[in-house]
Amino acid sequence: MTRPEIAENPPESPKFDAIAEAKLLLRTVRWATLATLAPDSGFPFATLVNVASAPDGSPLLLMSQLSAHRRHISADARVSLLYYLPKKGDPLAHPRLTLLGRALAVDDPAQRANARARFLARHPKSALYADFPDFAFFQVELTGVHMNGGFGRAAPGLTAAQILTPIANAAELVAAEASALQHVNQDHADFAPLIAAAFRQESGDRSGGPWRTLGFDPEGVDLGNDEMILRLPFPRPIATPADLREALVALAQAARARN
Repeated sequence: MTRPEIAENPPESPKFDAIAEAKLLLRTVRWATLATLAPDSGFPFATLVNVASAPDGSPLLLMSQLSAHRRHISADARVSLLYYLPKKGDPLAHPRLTLLGRALAVDDPAQRANARARFLARHPKSALYADFPDFAFFQVELTGVHMNGGFGRAAPGLTAAQILTPIANAAELVAAEASALQHVNQDHADFAPLIAAAFRQESGDRSGGPWRTLGFDPEGVDLGNDEMILRLPFPRPIATPADLREALVALAQAARARN
């Protein structure tokens, strides 16, 4: 019997960057499992919800008063969310992120407008009911995280501060996001398709529809179509609309060089 050949230097598996993977899931997952606490029994109650991200990456939810999980949150704001991107093969071999926190209603008018814009950018069909009186936006104030990158890649020691995006010095950028987004999607409609063609890592027969720019934050830009969200990190954090213009021009130039 011949012995199988063994490579002298087998290829190393890619290094697992738990913080980067967690940040990526925060920005690219469109739906997640939400667990609330049923007040009558105290048992966990799990359901599927659409999610978006606030400028700092905190989860955004849109919920009706008629839903069981909204009633649960009214009694006890503690929640848990499981973020996961379906991929081929064993689901347990791929990254997933568990979040702990409190779901707080977004009541401030300016913050609600921002939450609404960011949520509807990712879930445009929600515009049909987002402004109904019984619906409200919630932002999850994270208190704990657990990142599991797959078999043998657990990272239980992460903190919420490590995976969220600092925005304290980026108030000008956050305030200008809506107008900047409208400008890019209307006057530079070729930007998102250009970037997606150059940088997306997944391909398939289904196009998912046209690509569009979904949002900006100090650490990157989000693009999306009807099937997926593509996250492009900036080389360094930005804080102003001028920084944003410079970063987007650099991305476009890099995309043209790759295409």
